[in-house]
Amino acid sequence: MLGAIEAGGTKFVCAVGDKEGTILDSIQIPTTVPEETMPLVIDFFRKHDIEAIGIGSFGPIDINLESPSYGYITSTPKPGWRHYGLVQAVKEAFPVPVGFNTDVNAAALGELELGAAKGLNSCMYMTIGTGIGAGAIVQGKLVQGLSHPEMGHILVRRHPDDSYKGKCPYHSDCLEGLAAGPAIEERWGAKGIELAGRPEVWDLEAYYIAQALMQYILVLSPQKVILGGGVMNQKQIFPSVHKYLTEMMNEYVAMPELSEYIVSPGLSDRAGITGSLMLAQEALSEKEKTLNYQKQ
Repeated sequence: MLGAIEAGGTKFVCAVGDKEGTILDSIQIPTTVPEETMPLVIDFFRKHDIEAIGIGSFGPIDINLESPSYGYITSTPKPGWRHYGLVQAVKEAFPVPVGFNTDVNAAALGELELGAAKGLNSCMYMTIGTGIGAGAIVQGKLVQGLSHPEMGHILVRRHPDDSYKGKCPYHSDCLEGLAAGPAIEERWGAKGIELAGRPEVWDLEAYYIAQALMQYILVLSPQKVILGGGVMNQKQIFPSVHKYLTEMMNEYVAMPELSEYIVSPGLSDRAGITGSLMLAQEALSEKEKTLNYQKQ
């Protein structure tokens, strides 16, 4: 039995399941402050006999195993969670291996193993919702180095007709500042779900998404691009993304059929929690390897 936590900016999804990714029990808990959210998380897992836990968390987070702040949520603007030791809180309650990565990296892992990218060895998962983030797998391995990717904060060219200042508290008009859900709401004066019948809203959104995808595709060359998150529930965005991306690429790179290449998650809203189960399985496997090495 494996435990999984998808720690999001609005809610924590907690689940238990097996190494095949089958979810057997789950719960959603509002993300308020650690003092309120974490006791509910711990109580859920205490009902189950788990061997490892995987955490896919909103960021930025420290995933460097050699760092003194490994396991921490770091410079998030979310009140109460800045410099919070998420892994440490889980390990204090459960003496089991804990896998830790970003929520979007976890989602990419879930989609590669069991979703839209199954059978491939690379993919990119991008979520567009309260924030924007992306995770990538290249040759079967999650992309990380100095830290994890922060693809939501790249700079994009402003649309000539867009005078909105931007919402990001760090960079103002980066991709997240111009195209995440809160930016849509502030620019247009209503939540995205209330703007479904306004084509100009989604055409502008597609313009920014396509710019980002062009950069990611040119740098990472993923075999599949998966777009998730609440904003992408507006399926009318996809044709406009395909149109703008085709124009921007200008035949520089040979592209596959975009309707099959840039797709919705195969696991729907379960990509992140399924990938977190995979992180738990990886953590358990690493422990078993260490124990076998010590026996030799």
